[in-house]
Amino acid sequence: MFISFEGIDGCGKTTQIEQLSNYFEKRGAELIKLREPGGTATSEQIRSILLNHKNDIDSVTELFLFEAARSCLVQQIIKPALDEGKIVLSDRFFDSTIAYQGYGRGLNMEMINKLNEFATQNIKPDITFYLKISLDLSNQRTKYKNPDRMELSGQIFFERVIKGFDEIALKEPNRVITIDSSGQVQKTFSLIEKAINERF
Repeated sequence: MFISFEGIDGCGKTTQIEQLSNYFEKRGAELIKLREPGGTATSEQIRSILLNHKNDIDSVTELFLFEAARSCLVQQIIKPALDEGKIVLSDRFFDSTIAYQGYGRGLNMEMINKLNEFATQNIKPDITFYLKISLDLSNQRTKYKNPDRMELSGQIFFERVIKGFDEIALKEPNRVITIDSSGQVQKTFSLIEKAINERF
């Protein structure tokens, strides 16, 4: 089973992945937790390049770096884990590229979809939890954090990213489950747990 988590910064992806990991581990499931970009030695180096605010990276280069990190992660970690019957929990996957580089940066969506398919070997999450919060709440939750290069992209950029995630969820309701994560951690997780129990 492959489960990804999506949403803008401050939506609680890391926290909810930890909650779901504990849920599965209590039931004796074998699982791995990943983040994008990252998860392998090479992908973590690419992550450092992408998020370093000192780097001046154009949108096309940014896209290819994300896809390179993803391809490495799929080849080395995700595909072998799924083949072994493990549960894979990922903090972001290809939906982030559609939302950030497609809607946010305005790059050609057809090209992005083809690159996503190529980098992932057509592997798709069984469930994607879109943790939805407002941009105002995101700003409140992240105001004490040192912003990385992506987080310095501006309000209009992130408004487009949110629109991207909203439209992805509308287009793929069987895969993408929108969760209101504006409340307390446990309240958000109860919605996730309910969705898992209904599906499996």
